Amino acid sequence: MEPFIHQVLAGLATGGIYASVALALVMIYQATHLVNFAQGELAMFSTYIAWSLINAGMPYWGAFFLTVGLSFVLGVVIERVVIRPVENSPVLAVVVVFIALLVILNSVTGWIYTFTIKTFPSPFPGQPLFGNKYMSSHEIGAIGVTLVVLLLLYVFFRFTPLGLAMRAAAQNPESSRLVGIRVGWMLALGWGLAAAIGSVAGMMVAPIVFLDPNMMGGVLLYAFAAALVGGIDNPAGAVFGGFLVGVLENVLGAFVIGNELKLAVALVLIIGVLTVRPSGLFGKVHVTRV
Repeated sequence: MEPFIHQVLAGLATGGIYASVALALVMIYQATHLVNFAQGELAMFSTYIAWSLINAGMPYWGAFFLTVGLSFVLGVVIERVVIRPVENSPVLAVVVVFIALLVILNSVTGWIYTFTIKTFPSPFPGQPLFGNKYMSSHEIGAIGVTLVVLLLLYVFFRFTPLGLAMRAAAQNPESSRLVGIRVGWMLALGWGLAAAIGSVAGMMVAPIVFLDPNMMGGVLLYAFAAALVGGIDNPAGAVFGGFLVGVLENVLGAFVIGNELKLAVALVLIIGVLTVRPSGLFGKVHVTRV
């Protein structure tokens, strides 16, 4: 029973990371109705920025918050410089731009930092917290950081004028323009927030998977599965899907299919959801009369 409990709790820790990336994917999807395939590479690049700051002598939490801020600026710049000129282009053209961003960020990171695997420090103690034997201190800390980020986002979108304007711009851009909301800048801020959230996920997962330019490939796949399971247009559903996918990945990998086939769990979930319920568990079903 103890191994099962350990796998479930560890799955919640990794699921929190998947939930963060899934939430970033949903934020971009709500604004553009497209999946940002470069989301994982943005998170990876931000994690390398944090690694550089820490190696330069900056305290971990100082580097953490500075990286989040720099990632926000990076997301806004990418939207203004790269995405905005093609926002009215055919869907395929925008998808190609997303894939190009993925390849460029991966290659540039490898060119600057090399593809050698590096260790990334954890801000949490090496010994388990509270004397528990089921979760490491980093796993507990990762869950805590994820929940704080999700709480801050909920408060921001629910109670602040800027958050409400961003929600309105994503849900109904035409009506938002009529009431004076600058929809273009709301989209840029959404990209900035998505990049900042991704940077948090990258810094939380790096101590587990180690740091290299390809570290977010599997994480992005799990996050995409989480977003589809919960509902690609539902932020709360994506968060639930992240925790669910994390637990399923760990439990099935440990007791059913083995760790070698864990990535297949995400692929099966993606195919299953798209086949049975494309809108996800909590997504909206859109019906069009023809």
